[in-house]
Amino acid sequence: MNLEIVETLVLVVHVLAALSIIGLVLIQHGKGADMGSGFGGGASSTVFGSGGAGNFLSKATTMIAITFFVTSFGLAYFAKEKSVTMRDLGIPEVIQQAPTQADLPDLQTNGGSEVPELEPSDSEIPDS
Repeated sequence: MNLEIVETLVLVVHVLAALSIIGLVLIQHGKGADMGSGFGGGASSTVFGSGGAGNFLSKATTMIAITFFVTSFGLAYFAKEKSVTMRDLGIPEVIQQAPTQADLPDLQTNGGSEVPELEPSDSEIPDS
């Protein structure tokens, strides 16, 4: 299997786990909510059976939280592998090409030198 497909699947599971944790935490009621059931709200936890919602929802939250942490470690591993791959690529080197024959100066004149030759009569240096 391609590594990018696995990373995408882990990311999807991670996002679903995060949304599930948010939903489960919002559904659960706190410890103080049990005091209200003593004043006539005794049927408040009969939806999930005699054990109440606390046992089922807390176990579901625990399992999804474990899934969330495992996918977090998986995503960290994929990010590390990408950074190592990018580091190993390195900085590209600039490759200079040799000049073509059209770019080279014409060295056939003046005996192959780029410095122009002066006639001795044109020189300002006195002969001694």
